[in-house]
Amino acid sequence: MIHSTAVLPNNKLILGVDPGTNVMGYGLIEVNGSKITVLQYGVLQLKSYSNHAVKLKKIYDSILRLITEYLPDEMAIEAPFYGTNVQSMLKLGRAQGVAIAAALSRDIPFVEYAPKKVKQSVTGNGNASKEQVAAMLLQILKIKEAPKFLDATDALAVALCHHYQQGNNQKAGGKSWKAFLTENPDRISG
Repeated sequence: MIHSTAVLPNNKLILGVDPGTNVMGYGLIEVNGSKITVLQYGVLQLKSYSNHAVKLKKIYDSILRLITEYLPDEMAIEAPFYGTNVQSMLKLGRAQGVAIAAALSRDIPFVEYAPKKVKQSVTGNGNASKEQVAAMLLQILKIKEAPKFLDATDALAVALCHHYQQGNNQKAGGKSWKAFLTENPDRISG
């Protein structure tokens, strides 16, 4: 009698978000056992919109579009940092909240990470610069060329941080979008 102790690899898609009101970074990674693959990363340019409400709508729509296209299992988002400009902090908090609302509207659980935690988990230094984070990600994720905007690599760093922290943090409740679609085939419109 042959006994198999093989364990199926942990296959998971993680959407990382670096919220911003002028430039929002996003990155999607697939974790399959110990293999990490970058699926997509980039930025949403928001500087051309002068109306804050329009920027928030663009963020919401963009996160929903990414969720619909890639069906991530979880979203990791960078927490707003504390600064001296209260208005900037409020706007950044709204941007983060809209991205979270988009994920929650599709039952995607999310986890929030402080910027220092993200930098620490990727580079080993909580005070690392954006350039240092990007350089480390190029090596870890085997990215051939750094993107023009470091907000994209920051978003990948948030996703990677979440992968590294698995089992150490409480996650928001909810099932994955894939699980929802499987359990509710009648809710799919074509």
